[in-house]
Amino acid sequence: MMAAVLDAAPQLGIVAACDGLGVSRASWYRWAAPSIYGPTQRPASARRLPDVERDAVLAVLHEERFADRAPAEIVATLLDEGRYLCSVSTMYRILHEHEEVRERRAQRRHPSHAPPVLLAEKPNELWSWDITKLKGPKKWHYFHLYVIIDVFSRFIVGWMVAHREAAMLAERLIEATILRQEIPAGQLTLHADRGTSMRSKTVAQLLVELGVEKTHSRPYVSNDNPFSEAGFKTMKSSPGFPRSFGTIEDARVHVEAFMAWYNNDHRHEGIAYLTPHTGARWPR
Repeated sequence: MMAAVLDAAPQLGIVAACDGLGVSRASWYRWAAPSIYGPTQRPASARRLPDVERDAVLAVLHEERFADRAPAEIVATLLDEGRYLCSVSTMYRILHEHEEVRERRAQRRHPSHAPPVLLAEKPNELWSWDITKLKGPKKWHYFHLYVIIDVFSRFIVGWMVAHREAAMLAERLIEATILRQEIPAGQLTLHADRGTSMRSKTVAQLLVELGVEKTHSRPYVSNDNPFSEAGFKTMKSSPGFPRSFGTIEDARVHVEAFMAWYNNDHRHEGIAYLTPHTGARWPR
């Protein structure tokens, strides 16, 4: 915009050019003659280190023994050795000029991962599955609850309580659920986090054989599988949920009753307070 005023000013005059282009005359004068309002750049200090000495300081900062040290530690170490190169502030300024005010060690940079797109337009198009622990009769003893939920309807299509977490058990549950629901190849996407069982070759090979696409949460991101996590929270925060289970049969009886209530009676906020059973019967 200021360049346009500069082109028009000789023919129209500064006032007319600024009025025509909607630019303040004060802004024009500040832009055209910055020396009137003071220097545009801060002058270099007379005490600034020469470039040769600044390069020497940077070379010291790049030494392997100082790669993980803060400038204050480096200055203290050099003083113990009888050397003084510059102040801590000067070291920070030198690092800032070279964009090194960060971790200076050569470390692996993890690439950014796009969040998974979890969108379903009809039942049995996208499932989410996860495993949670149920407290057993004594300390450090747990039962493992496997749950598969349909994202569109929030209907729990498959579940299992087992003594341990294993890819083989997950494979059996997934295969039995897909066959029971009569899912054709190429229709279903199965989402999970990055647990050991979820990323196992056993499960991956099964999904390939059944024509099911798989997706996973981003690494170190805990909220990319919200549908399964919300279901676990609903179960564990319900008034009748026990603090522990005496046997695996007790856990299965309780989970079976909860699943029946969740699918048929629970009005889910995520599907406009309909029941999952109603959403599962949506026209396909």
